[in-house]
Amino acid sequence: MIQIPMLFPGQGSQTVGMTADLMEKPGPAAEFLGTVNETLGTDLLTTMHEGPTEILTETRNAQPAIVAHSVAIVKALEARGIRPSAVAGHSVGEFAAAVAAGALLPADGLQVVRRRGELMFAAGQEVPGTMAAVLGLSGEQVTEVCARVTAEVGVVVLANHNSAAQVVISGEVEAVAAAGEALKEAGARRVLPLNVSGAFHSPLLEDAAAHFKEFLKGIPVRDAQVPLLANVTATAVTDAGTLADGFGRQLTAPVRWHETMEALCGNESGAPAVILEVGPGKVLANMAKRAYPHVKFISVGTGTDLDGIEALLRESL
Repeated sequence: MIQIPMLFPGQGSQTVGMTADLMEKPGPAAEFLGTVNETLGTDLLTTMHEGPTEILTETRNAQPAIVAHSVAIVKALEARGIRPSAVAGHSVGEFAAAVAAGALLPADGLQVVRRRGELMFAAGQEVPGTMAAVLGLSGEQVTEVCARVTAEVGVVVLANHNSAAQVVISGEVEAVAAAGEALKEAGARRVLPLNVSGAFHSPLLEDAAAHFKEFLKGIPVRDAQVPLLANVTATAVTDAGTLADGFGRQLTAPVRWHETMEALCGNESGAPAVILEVGPGKVLANMAKRAYPHVKFISVGTGTDLDGIEALLRESL
């Protein structure tokens, strides 16, 4: 058996056609995907395979689609004797990570992210908000500007600390726009509006977070079998109660991804030789390659990727 760290992508990684090739070949991935519609009580697979894009992109669909894709790949890797030694997931990806670590059953993971997506989507309809990526400033600089704009205009906070040079802000539409202009004046290279339906990972989701925490009380969370680096603390967690608390805090807390990756890869002498990104797309791997050239990042999201993974690992480990 091979044990290797695994990363799981978040919202924005969904694409029409996702998992279609995995359904074509009998095996653990196809078997798991065949349970998705029944688990959720809706035909998510058709939306994943055929779209349209605007429906798949809706938060209530994108989140379970991404987790379903990631878990299908986990199942296929397990059948090949490849399991995680540690896991981390970006925002909603944390729930796929929890399934991979044994903290959530696959069906429970799907139901959790479906409810999470529904609550986040509804929050965006009730309390309009938005997000923007900021390039070229530190997290500390962005936090300082956001605090000033919040006092003068409205709520805007640092929502995702993705890397040393990329963060995401979130909040009220007018406040995010004002913060964007202030950040450019402070030296940001670019401020890019994101196509999202709400102000995720901000105080604007407090009501949604309260409902989500109540929903989580009915979901059994187990101790993780391998360390899970939590979004809200960027520390390794295995205790079920601590994991559940972090899941509930996620909606309003920032995603501390830069710190998570530093914990995994920042110590060059102690960093793993290879890390897998498991699920749709290559966003996390592409972002990490530049920052951690001493680690080989391999994205596994398609049937073709799976067919070549064992040879790649033999060459890399």
